[in-house]
Amino acid sequence: SSGINAEYGGTVKVWDVRQEKDPVALMAPKEGETTRDCWAVAFGNAYTESERVVAAGYDNGDIKMFDLRTMSVRWETNVSNGVCGLQFDRRDILMNKLVATTLESKFLTFDVRMHHPQQGYPSVVEKAHKATIWGVRHLPQNRDIYMTLGGNGSICLWKYNYPKERTKLDSNGVEMGVAGTVEQIQNVVLGTQPISGFDWSPDKEGLCVCSGFDQTIRICIVTRLKSL
Repeated sequence: SSGINAEYGGTVKVWDVRQEKDPVALMAPKEGETTRDCWAVAFGNAYTESERVVAAGYDNGDIKMFDLRTMSVRWETNVSNGVCGLQFDRRDILMNKLVATTLESKFLTFDVRMHHPQQGYPSVVEKAHKATIWGVRHLPQNRDIYMTLGGNGSICLWKYNYPKERTKLDSNGVEMGVAGTVEQIQNVVLGTQPISGFDWSPDKEGLCVCSGFDQTIRICIVTRLKSL
């Protein structure tokens, strides 16, 4: 079992719970590089014993994907606003989708199945909450449904719809990914303070818990998810 944490100064550490003193992997800016604070991290692509990636989001809008097997940067991009939350739709499958939430009411859904050498991964951008989006959590029973957490005290339920064809050829005949669309299913205001934490029940579909800056823990139920 492993854990991960992000730090000021841009350092990302991966830990083995059986080894408490030192991280098993450390990704840090090189000497002389400009350092940025890392605000969000996520595990993904763990479909074999050896394959692992870590996505890291930074205060300047950078997103970097580190390959833990080769200890190299696999992909990087910039989304203009500080990245507050990251999550793969499943961490234990071949990479499929990655959602990044940011300041300025914006979140991006990347299709990370097909990488293009110049264009990278395709994405679709949405705006919601009219405030910082603090995080995202995918429904365990359906990886195409996820909840975003708003700085205005609201939560929004979304569904990702795949395009008819997930890949196409560019003008040079190189295969590239095609982003789908995102549909808002529900939007509920729970309070006046930001919703900072959220988790779905792995056993009962639709049961969830969230926490906010108002020091309140709320238990919620989302119904009719099977019909989406």
